[in-house]
Amino acid sequence: MADKKPLTYADAGVSFEAEAEAIKRLKGLVQTTYRPEVLSDVGSFGGLFALKAYDEPVLVSSTDSVGTKLKVAFKASRHNTVGFDIVAHCGNDIVVQGAEPLFFLDYIGINKVVPAVIEQVIEGLASGCREIGCALIGGEIAELPDFYAVGEYDLVGTIVGVVERRDVITGSTIAPGDKLIGLGSLGLHTNGFSLARRIVFERCDYDVDTYLPELSETVGDALLASHKSYVKSMLALREVCEIKGLAHITGGGLPANVLRILPDECVAHIRKGTWEIPSIFSFLQAKGDVEEEEMYRVFNMGVGMVVVLSPDDVDAALSSLSASGESAYLIGEVVAGEKGVQVVTS
Repeated sequence: MADKKPLTYADAGVSFEAEAEAIKRLKGLVQTTYRPEVLSDVGSFGGLFALKAYDEPVLVSSTDSVGTKLKVAFKASRHNTVGFDIVAHCGNDIVVQGAEPLFFLDYIGINKVVPAVIEQVIEGLASGCREIGCALIGGEIAELPDFYAVGEYDLVGTIVGVVERRDVITGSTIAPGDKLIGLGSLGLHTNGFSLARRIVFERCDYDVDTYLPELSETVGDALLASHKSYVKSMLALREVCEIKGLAHITGGGLPANVLRILPDECVAHIRKGTWEIPSIFSFLQAKGDVEEEEMYRVFNMGVGMVVVLSPDDVDAALSSLSASGESAYLIGEVVAGEKGVQVVTS
């Protein structure tokens, strides 16, 4: 019997050399996100972050993934946007409780490490972290050839922030008479892509490069529009008025996410026609023959964040949000009744 060739990890589909090249490329990008509190560097077993003095610090954390929006990135061979998306998503999730983002960690599970692809993903992560003043202090690149399909990867992020205990936003003080301000989204953000992809790629048989006159852009550009970060504008708003509640509009749309912050015996009336709905939503509704209720349940429908505050603070809040570059709309109010959210005709 012929001698068998000695097996290596590379024969099993895992390349130490490719991973080393990827890490070499990303090191400079990661360092652009560092804050003075960062005590470690790329390659450490764990990220070190020195928490500065607080009276009663409360750490706030969140973990999420980009989801099937990644499938669009694969089709478009465009990997420099999804990193920004996951940082924005996670940052929004903790700022709704009043937290300032401190640091971020990522996980990339991939079929085969391609240094250029990893570099693009990290470019997006670093850009997202710089946007919100958050340090990218650690992560993992896992080459798993038997787990992920060729040319595909998964991207997951974890963020940690901090807020003084007295400043935590819980929604507990929301009361009938309070007003709802909606902040405009840039499109789908990172939710509803299983339905959106089915409509666009299966029912319509479009490709990512198909130009859509109704949207004045290609399918890829429309679907890969960034998940907007509201972190800076929310932290600035906190300085000028009391924020009673914040809801990041993700999976479940306006009804499910606003419901999460309401106390008992409070009903949120969200009035249709009070904000601008990006054309991507009417396009998907028409092409997929999707009922309106389902649209509001799946997508953000043009509102990425909802702010709840006292009527006395509305003018100051709108002024602050405008100064932060937000498209802000007075979209409804809180009334007395059995806890719930109603999307009503204005």
